Amino acid sequence: MNFVNSQLFKDVQLAEVFADSKMFADAVPNLSWQSACELYQLVGPLKGDELREFVMSNFLFADQSIPTAKLDTTSVKQYILDLWPHLHRNADTDLASSLMPLQFDYIVPGGRFQEIYYWDSYFTALGLEDIGDLATIEAMVNNFIDLQERNGCIPNGNRVYYSSRSQPPVLALMIAMLWDAKYKQEADLTWLANAVKALEAEYQFWMQGCNDLSSETPAIRRVVKMPNKAILNRYWDSAATPRPESLKEDLHDAEGLTTEQQQSYFQHIRAACESGWDFSSRWLCDHNDLKSIETTNIIPVDLNSLLYNLEHTLSRFYRLLGKEQKSQSIAELATLRLDAINTYCWNSEAGVYRDYNIRLNQQSSVDSMAMAVPLFVGAASVQQAQQVKQKLMNEFLKPGGLVTTLCSTSQQWDSPNGWAPLQWFAVKGLTEYGFVSEAQAIIKNWLSMIEMRFAEDKCLLEKYNVCELVSRAGGGEYTVQQGFGWTNGVTSRFYKLLDDSL
Repeated sequence: MNFVNSQLFKDVQLAEVFADSKMFADAVPNLSWQSACELYQLVGPLKGDELREFVMSNFLFADQSIPTAKLDTTSVKQYILDLWPHLHRNADTDLASSLMPLQFDYIVPGGRFQEIYYWDSYFTALGLEDIGDLATIEAMVNNFIDLQERNGCIPNGNRVYYSSRSQPPVLALMIAMLWDAKYKQEADLTWLANAVKALEAEYQFWMQGCNDLSSETPAIRRVVKMPNKAILNRYWDSAATPRPESLKEDLHDAEGLTTEQQQSYFQHIRAACESGWDFSSRWLCDHNDLKSIETTNIIPVDLNSLLYNLEHTLSRFYRLLGKEQKSQSIAELATLRLDAINTYCWNSEAGVYRDYNIRLNQQSSVDSMAMAVPLFVGAASVQQAQQVKQKLMNEFLKPGGLVTTLCSTSQQWDSPNGWAPLQWFAVKGLTEYGFVSEAQAIIKNWLSMIEMRFAEDKCLLEKYNVCELVSRAGGGEYTVQQGFGWTNGVTSRFYKLLDDSL
């Protein structure tokens, strides 16, 4: 049953039985959601302690704690090694909760995030590769391929309430990682052909509707026909309803809006969640007002860079499979995308890549770490890379690493916060263009901050205040989470890169 539309679900979420709305969205019913809802119809509606007692009597909740006593809290390196088994999950047998069961093992980020997350898993995989655990990386890739076949896209995470949106397309990065680390040596073209089939499916998901674009209908789902007829992509979500896992927050924020405005607001919010940057001034008309969100009006430079990488990866793999015509065709599409990125997202005067607003027909004013992704995927010219490098080192680099944007707001994907995945995009991108000393400066600032915070926190966290190291990161809809998958993976890789350079 669709439990998110049940009276029980709405009553619990709106009564704030739990401080974090995601808690009940992830609850495991003793029997089934249908049984719990039918029982609630007989005894409800309930309020206060009676409602909480009903919930606690009919549902179980996953243990989100991390057994700190079993972890080494004197060494960051050892802590990361000790933590992987605690973030590891076996293939799912739970069929009663909101989970979309996975057939293979996987890694969760930690804290409130007790499911696999799409783009998180690539950064987690960096740390797994460092310890030679290719089996878990492959298991996660197999889960994503299976989810895509079952769901029509690789969802944000394996929860039913995430099923209508994806996340930044990193499957090509994970498949390339496995190919280079394992299957290339074996020349296993059967494995590669199956991997390419999965990448083709993801590409079709992102490009769905592109043949129906016109001057009258310039935007369909995730594709947009730009003024010069080029096609670029945006984040989107087919649903225009409140997020079940943030029901009370979304309904509260949408108060006072008309029905049409509410639907637009919910869709923009969901699209921002697909971006992984939930939330940021990148998506806001007024940087201090979440109600001004307009995600689907934004052409993100990082999304289009990752799709450029997907196109290039497909071209490379088609060639290895002997499909020269397909290789050439998709390479031409990559060239067209690169031209469009340079036309709409490159600002030569400022020396930065910026998102493009299709409502205003102009570039965003927000400078963000998204500008590092064209370097990461090799889409920048040498001159562009040089200018982005200067911007990153002069304005984004802080004592604890690179700050997310130059806008200081209450949103978690803004200043003063820094996030591990964005550090990796920049370090890898700068290194590829020969800016090794700059990349090492970022690594050293990040690791110095991590070790300082670790001495106090005794754990690793999902995000950090990279501007004021004595302060914990804040902002967003929930408290900073402990674990943490992508922080572990990127930090592990940074230690390895630093050791290799000595």
